[in-house]
Amino acid sequence: MQKYVALIRGIAPAFPNMKNADLRGVFEALGFAGVQSVLSSGNIIFEADAPDIAAWESKLEAAWPKRLGFNATTIIRSEKQLAKLLAAAPFAEVAHSETSYLLVTFFKNRPKLGFKLPYQPEGRPFRFVHYAQGALCSVTDTTATGDPGGWLERHYGKEMTSRTQQTVERILRKMAG
Repeated sequence: MQKYVALIRGIAPAFPNMKNADLRGVFEALGFAGVQSVLSSGNIIFEADAPDIAAWESKLEAAWPKRLGFNATTIIRSEKQLAKLLAAAPFAEVAHSETSYLLVTFFKNRPKLGFKLPYQPEGRPFRFVHYAQGALCSVTDTTATGDPGGWLERHYGKEMTSRTQQTVERILRKMAG
């Protein structure tokens, strides 16, 4: 069996009272094995054979309102995809700190970006530095006001979700363990 992570959009900000046990219960009821959660922001690791990611995403998105009363975009990535993304060292030149926020935005449907990397939208305190595995990595100057997620949503729609680099690393460590 291979390991995957489902990244569920908006759990911490939109649904702060959602319990990991409830999310895991949906996965288990749908027949997924080895179900585990990482943090409390909609990161569910599971195991499965014969990947059919689009079908899994659809099945989960249909289950959220029926079983837990909310709608949410669900994006699934394999352990191999996350490992490949991080192996590329997308943030090699900068560290997560008080002045720089490192964010990975995962897209359900991989968009054609329309710009070359690195790219900093005019007047914005963030820049996009890497794109691979359906994920766009950005660095934000936290001393200024800016929202790369909001900018991306206006340009590419809402079928995406973001995690910090540290969260992606944590997910991958738990998948490997």
